[in-house]
Amino acid sequence: QVQLVESGGGLVQAGGSLRLACANSGRTFRRYGMGWFRQAPGKEREFVATINWSGGSTYYADSVKGRFTISRDNAKNTVYLEMNSLKPEDTAVYYCAQGNDNAYSSIARTYEYWGQGTQVTVSS
Repeated sequence: QVQLVESGGGLVQAGGSLRLACANSGRTFRRYGMGWFRQAPGKEREFVATINWSGGSTYYADSVKGRFTISRDNAKNTVYLEMNSLKPEDTAVYYCAQGNDNAYSSIARTYEYWGQGTQVTVSS
């Protein structure tokens, strides 16, 4: 059974930082691309960042480029999202997702497995 468990969310002031982690079990983690998505209240889920199997390729939404960094540790079966210079508009539930091949993807429907989400709240 594949599980993705996010952690690291919380309440932070604007300009602050958080580091999200997503631990994977039940699958050979290093074989698959990973992604982070988020959903704010009343809004659709949106792409945030993605990384390929090795960590050698990454891609970001324009809204977070230069502020967020996605990385992975295949030895720990974990993907991370380092979030800096946080803004109130970054407030959302953040989800990690695992694809079905080794590439990265910004398209939600290409991901088969999803975590339960972790709340990030940025106060102004």
